Amino acid sequence: MDSKIRLDRLLAESGFGTRKEVKKLIKKGYVIVNGKEIKDPSIKIDINSTNVEVEGKPANYIKDIYVILNKPSGYITSTKDKEMTVMELVSDIPRFEKLFPVGRLDKDTEGLLFITNDGELAHRLTHPKWKVPKKYFVIIEGELSERNREKLNEGIDLGDFKTKPAQVTVLKNNKKTSELEIEIKEGKYHQVKRMFEKVGNPVIYLKRISFGNLLLGKLHTGEYRFLTEEEISQLKSSVNLTKNK
Repeated sequence: MDSKIRLDRLLAESGFGTRKEVKKLIKKGYVIVNGKEIKDPSIKIDINSTNVEVEGKPANYIKDIYVILNKPSGYITSTKDKEMTVMELVSDIPRFEKLFPVGRLDKDTEGLLFITNDGELAHRLTHPKWKVPKKYFVIIEGELSERNREKLNEGIDLGDFKTKPAQVTVLKNNKKTSELEIEIKEGKYHQVKRMFEKVGNPVIYLKRISFGNLLLGKLHTGEYRFLTEEEISQLKSSVNLTKNK
């Protein structure tokens, strides 16, 4: 990508308004470039070496965007749908319309959803070759027997495919409901729900708590945060991408 872009585009993509709105800001003299007032919206700006301020606020252009969202139940994992989509929860991010979720979470499933505009990284993270681990907190009906836990850990035949070995950890095992964690390295449609349904323990509640090296942590439901440079670097390294790709 060329490191030089128009001033009005830089401001629009940094969250200062539409192209029409930022042109007005520029022409009114509210924009300072390297200490000088600039009134020409078409001037080319080097995003790597130019200091731009709008009424004293820095304009920081970010090429690639990486965020994790704590998805609430009731939202569709899609960029467009007749129902509420997860994109509504990140709509205040500049250029959010160019973002997309990586992988899917069912409408009633909560938890960590990685959202980006980096197509190459997204492709690798969802490709079976890289076996990116995903961990879920699960509440199931009934008590999970040791034999059924072993079946899940070994891989279970769901009819259309056999799952790869999972890692199931029992947190609380009771006759009415039980709490577990399960880590898988696939992402088939309704996979976790189908796995527990197969052994006779339907899922009551499902929440993804990690995706690769990314952890949900204490992020509140419906909120998002930007990844740290270290998280981005580790995520790219896990699928053999350099940080600057």
